[in-house]
Amino acid sequence: MTLAGKHALITGGGTGIGLAIARAFAEAGAQVTITGRRQEVLDEVAGNGITGMAMDVRDEADVVAKIAAAVEARGPVQICVANAGIAEGKAVHKTTMDFWRNMMATNLDGAFLTIRECLGSMRQTDWGRVITVSSMAGLRGLQGAACYSASKHGLIGLTRSLSEDYIGQPFTFNAICPGYVDTPIVTRNIDSISQRAGIDAEAARDIMVNANRHKRLIEPEEVVAAAMWLVGPGSQSINGQSIEIAGGQM
Repeated sequence: MTLAGKHALITGGGTGIGLAIARAFAEAGAQVTITGRRQEVLDEVAGNGITGMAMDVRDEADVVAKIAAAVEARGPVQICVANAGIAEGKAVHKTTMDFWRNMMATNLDGAFLTIRECLGSMRQTDWGRVITVSSMAGLRGLQGAACYSASKHGLIGLTRSLSEDYIGQPFTFNAICPGYVDTPIVTRNIDSISQRAGIDAEAARDIMVNANRHKRLIEPEEVVAAAMWLVGPGSQSINGQSIEIAGGQM
């Protein structure tokens, strides 16, 4: 499979799932723009077809300007991966409006802004793929993480609605819904769960491992394989789907 001649833009592309997808797309020949809030992190992984561009998905003006610059430099965005997000649990009675708004601004508003701006150039072409990275929490409520779950449910609703808006056109919109993936987010969550629950790191890790139906952490490459399928040949009828990657039914 080749993605030669395609420009892919991936938010949250400096680490974890986003970086793994970026590298796979670049290896397949795409010109890849990765975004994140820290340019130094992006610079460390740039090269070999990957260009880093600092962008805060919560800031509409920044998203508009930076995606326009990426299109000017590398052509229309034909693959948009809205991956940027934060994952943090908090009991609802301890959830402040600042916490709620920041989660929604990053996980949901950021995806909306990214997709909206990418569609501006994508719609001028004859082929496009939009992938949102949701979560198992987007399909069922996650205990102790009402705010996070709500943001990821909203992301799936956005994805499904866009698939209906553009049905019959050469663009598809799909959500990938992983369980716990072996990325730095899991490492950070271990500390958070340990503190909240008063348990040691191993017990905190076991909570996440056991939440996956096959009782192991998912490798980033498993999520990459789904993304590659969605942008590959024969994917044109996969549209408006929420693809579960969690080792079993959620």
